[in-house]
Amino acid sequence: MSVRRNVTAWAPAALVAVSLLTTSCAGQDDAASAPRTTPSASAPHGYVEGAQEKAEQQSRLVLNDPRSGDTRVLDLITGKVQEVSRTAGTAELTTDGRFGYFHTSGGMHVLDGGAWMVDHGDHVHYYRASIRDVGRLPGGPGTRIRSDAAVTAVTGEDGRARIYRRAGLEKGKVGSPRTLPGTHAGAVVPYEEHLLGVTEAGKVLMYDREGKRAASANARCEEVRGDAVTRRGVVLGCADGALLVREVDGTFTAEKIPYGSDVPEAERATAFRHRPGSDTLTAPAGKRAVWVLDVTERAWTRVKTGPVVSANTAGEGSPLIVLQSDGALHGYDISTGKQLSKTKPLVTGASAAGTDGSADPVIEVDRSRAYLNDPKGRRVYEIDYNDNLRVARTFDLDIEPALMVETGR
Repeated sequence: MSVRRNVTAWAPAALVAVSLLTTSCAGQDDAASAPRTTPSASAPHGYVEGAQEKAEQQSRLVLNDPRSGDTRVLDLITGKVQEVSRTAGTAELTTDGRFGYFHTSGGMHVLDGGAWMVDHGDHVHYYRASIRDVGRLPGGPGTRIRSDAAVTAVTGEDGRARIYRRAGLEKGKVGSPRTLPGTHAGAVVPYEEHLLGVTEAGKVLMYDREGKRAASANARCEEVRGDAVTRRGVVLGCADGALLVREVDGTFTAEKIPYGSDVPEAERATAFRHRPGSDTLTAPAGKRAVWVLDVTERAWTRVKTGPVVSANTAGEGSPLIVLQSDGALHGYDISTGKQLSKTKPLVTGASAAGTDGSADPVIEVDRSRAYLNDPKGRRVYEIDYNDNLRVARTFDLDIEPALMVETGR
């Protein structure tokens, strides 16, 4: 793999990046070669056996070519690529910030991406460790996986939810699950030491981590589709808008965020994307617009964009980033809907329009950069979204990265 950089307005940032790379970051397998020590009473706060704690976020991209099964992990700190075990026939690739889940017809292959963060509210710990296979979870295409620091909830297409202990996955073992009663219309979401689910009839339920029913907000979410965990609470996509479920002093409350007008079914927000930690969500609004939900302000904005392939935003004053069917990235001011910037066409071939049956490219966003996969071009672009969508780096690959997720966040 080679890395190509766009050096325009890059030099000051490059000096900082080089300093970080040479002083605080090691290679891909640094954690594997590090001595394994035994925890003791003198172990520092945040100590994790077998992992290295770092001062900066340790982002990595997990990349998969469903046709060949070739899989790579791209370390965005070092720029190095590691080849990992093949997973062919992947219909969907998802992540919970650390693990990559390869959804296939024969179950879900779980890969520990070896990079993650632990958010303690007033401070954050960043870790890197060896990449390794964990095993397989039951389920496949259509299975939804949601996690927090303690548990991983796996909701099958049949609506049954199985809860796995996170500690087992972190040790490289799947373990035995606990099954929640009943069936659920959407994903079961771990939140504030509880599990949030919605029945087929639209009733919102809360469970404790043992699977017992707990007191919940008296709320409904009809035709639930899509969910996101934010610092303000859990957002659920409903037929009439969104439902925000929050925990305040041990009590769960629910608040509707309506669209404000009648929205055709084909234009509802049903799948949210956002920067982890942000309270600004994006979702397609039909084929030629994007919904932006400001959870803090409890407000929807519909941005007219033209043909949409993928969209995302970092929130907090950052532009809405949209990959359109011309293969270019377009940046929009969320409040006015005005287009602010546009790149040259970056995504090659029919995949930009999603017309060849392959997975659409995606836009992953973190605190400083966005990442766009170009399957036909066998590359990934790093985008500086605060500098008119400037292409900061281009990573050339030896596979077609049709599926991509970012870990370490």
